[in-house]
Amino acid sequence: MIRYACLSLAAVGATIASPALAQDEQPQPSRRVSVGVGAQVLPSFPGGDDYEVGPLFTGFSRRDGEHIPFRTPDDGIGISLVGRGKAIEFGPLVQFQGERDDEDVGAAVGDVDFTVEAGAFVNFNLGDTFRIRLEGGKGICGHEALVGTVAADVGFRPNIDTLVTVGPRLRLNDDDYADAYFGITPAVAAVTKLPAYDPEGGLRAIGVTAGVTHQLTRSFGIYGYAGYDRLVGDAADSPIVRNFGSEDQFSAGIALFFTFGIGGDY
Repeated sequence: MIRYACLSLAAVGATIASPALAQDEQPQPSRRVSVGVGAQVLPSFPGGDDYEVGPLFTGFSRRDGEHIPFRTPDDGIGISLVGRGKAIEFGPLVQFQGERDDEDVGAAVGDVDFTVEAGAFVNFNLGDTFRIRLEGGKGICGHEALVGTVAADVGFRPNIDTLVTVGPRLRLNDDDYADAYFGITPAVAAVTKLPAYDPEGGLRAIGVTAGVTHQLTRSFGIYGYAGYDRLVGDAADSPIVRNFGSEDQFSAGIALFFTFGIGGDY
């Protein structure tokens, strides 16, 4: 839950900090900024079958008269340093992963602290409505592992005030991540009576994510998303998942956002 809340908060902050662009001759805002809040439901930990409700924040900006910018619900916090608006974009990225306590699992399998994942992203923008995105990061605290996501999304724009995106996901991780969330050491096995388990890294999950953003009025809009990941391989075979969790990982959220203008009459 913390992961998406932090991502969305930082996205809102980055949106507000965006510089205003030059105005046209007619009095109008150079930029429309949208910020909002709502609620979302997420698994309590990777591989868990209990769900928690938490805050959902959203934010974006655009010039008056432009389409809602292409974005997807699980984008990390990134800044395009090379190729902004071009066919290939590249920049630094930050993701977050909430902590996991023994109480969340139901057995003393080991805590995993809150993690900041620092890395980079590459976007391959194949037109205005199709994008392939690669994300990779390293946990600098918490699980201290390598993680990655491969995403391919198609967007639908029935008008400038509506954006619908949907696309598949591949979730990847290294051995350290697999050990942190799905592994069981011999010492833990002796205490919990679970079998010792030493998973390997690789493909962790296959999923799909969809999102919709719609400007209802000049000042208000609605944002929602839904996602599904299916654990595969060593992650799905983990005794932690089989005894205390689920291979099926769902997420969903909805938020109301407020839109205001910067630079001119609105």
